[in-house]
Amino acid sequence: MEDAESSGGTFDGAYNKLISQEDFSADDHPLYSSQEKQQVSMSMVRPESRLDHYKRLTVGLAVLAVILLAVDIGLGVYYRKLTDADRTVMDISGEVSKLQATYNTAIQRRDEAKKQLAQEISEQQLTKWELEHEKRRTKDYEKQTDKIRMDIAALKSHMPMIKEGCRHCLPGWTFMNSLCYYFAFSEAISRRSWLEARQFCTRRGGDLAVVDSREKHLAISELINNYQDPSRAIGHSGFWIGLRDVEDEGIWKWRDGTRLSEGYWNDGEPNNSGNEDCAATYPRSNPFKSWNDAPCSHDLKWICEMAPRLTN
Repeated sequence: MEDAESSGGTFDGAYNKLISQEDFSADDHPLYSSQEKQQVSMSMVRPESRLDHYKRLTVGLAVLAVILLAVDIGLGVYYRKLTDADRTVMDISGEVSKLQATYNTAIQRRDEAKKQLAQEISEQQLTKWELEHEKRRTKDYEKQTDKIRMDIAALKSHMPMIKEGCRHCLPGWTFMNSLCYYFAFSEAISRRSWLEARQFCTRRGGDLAVVDSREKHLAISELINNYQDPSRAIGHSGFWIGLRDVEDEGIWKWRDGTRLSEGYWNDGEPNNSGNEDCAATYPRSNPFKSWNDAPCSHDLKWICEMAPRLTN
């Protein structure tokens, strides 16, 4: 025991002496750097200091781990948001594609509707033109119907004179006021000048009509009014009579040389406008304003008269 303690004491003494020698040696030998001294000092740190150091290191690592976890969570959330945004973008792209397809379909339908509308408008215009055409035809038919009715009425009123004319006059002549008259009503007979019309009458034994009484004038006016064609201009509806002023301007004489005593001139007539030396009667509602002077070379219809035939 004593030996052990002696030996232990001897060891401690030797250790302390060694330490003292090292400290002395270290102080005496500047070759030892401060770093080596620090390492020696660290190796001589107590266990409690090491534990605190480890705790601080552990806490630092834990904090770092928490920070990394938070960063990871944040990145995850951010990534999720990016993913959601991508999905949203993809959804929007899908909707845009659908809208584009719907828009294209609408445009195509609109173009088809435009074509159909244009076709309908064209057909409608054609129908409108056809309707206008049918209306014109209807009006023409109405005019023709009215003319036929007027012709029938004129013939009915003319029938007694024609019937009587068969006894006293040539075929186609009308017996009226004890004389036979020829009216160039037919459109198959062309219009003629005053001299040509008179030649037509004289070749058949008559002459242009002499309208020297009120009764003759009213009867002739009524007859030509019944045969009047409303579609024809009034300037081409006149009938030559046997009256002119070629010898003395303004002095009107019948073709037998008898001077005119009473005329049935229209307002402002005769006016000798353009060397108008022959007289014609026109179908007017007022029979007392039915005469006009006209150039003798003008082509018109005419009225012939002749004495009736003697009958048994």
